[in-house]
Amino acid sequence: MSEAATYILLWLSALGAGIMNAVAGGGTMLTFSALLAVVPPVIGNATSTVALVPGSLASAWGYRREVRQVGHWIALLLWPSVIGGAIGSLLVTRLDPKYFEALVPWLILSAALLFLCQPVLVRLAGIGKPHATPSKFTLGGVIVFQFFVGVYGGYFGAGIGILMLSSLGIMGLTDIHLMNAVKTILAMFINGVSVVVFVIENTVDWRYALGMMAAAILGGYFGAFTARRMDRNLVRWIVILIGFGLAAYYFYKQGSGGSLA
Repeated sequence: MSEAATYILLWLSALGAGIMNAVAGGGTMLTFSALLAVVPPVIGNATSTVALVPGSLASAWGYRREVRQVGHWIALLLWPSVIGGAIGSLLVTRLDPKYFEALVPWLILSAALLFLCQPVLVRLAGIGKPHATPSKFTLGGVIVFQFFVGVYGGYFGAGIGILMLSSLGIMGLTDIHLMNAVKTILAMFINGVSVVVFVIENTVDWRYALGMMAAAILGGYFGAFTARRMDRNLVRWIVILIGFGLAAYYFYKQGSGGSLA
């Protein structure tokens, strides 16, 4: 593949990821998989995270009004998110890269399964239904759960929004806009601390990251602008099919003894 074609492929993946994240989530699977064509998995994961983080910042700004109403929930779950995100990111950069490469198909498969099971998780969490005030035991469980969501988010990240919405529903939040505000702010911090770790650890390929950032911002703007006109369920199924397809492809490559990059 020529250098020009490589850049076009990566920019298009970031554009698509920005749209997907604005409508349904799962954009990481697009950018990460596209980057695997040109860089090793650890570099691809870090570069993908850096490329998509401006979208998190833009989304967080969009929920600034709702944040005032849910500040106490954000304060409760902020530190587990940040600490977990830092640990997850350090696991990527400090462990032997062969471990992350071995997990790539499983990570993509887990993300696809999260999107597939999203309606079930929503029902189990009772999102949109009144809840009793959560007990201290429930709050403690949600804090621990959020820590592991942070670890997963720092390590890979696709699907963390679904996990957080499920736990927030269990805590008693019923307004989806308030829930999305909490989820978006916490995801911003998880991704933000990951970016800091990846930059310090020098695992970002800046040749690709900057152009992908611009494309992701454009995609996020387009996705937000057209979200009301798009069928979220259709987009979710597209994400699911892409995820299962990519997981099968990487399982095949591993089974045939080939490198993912």
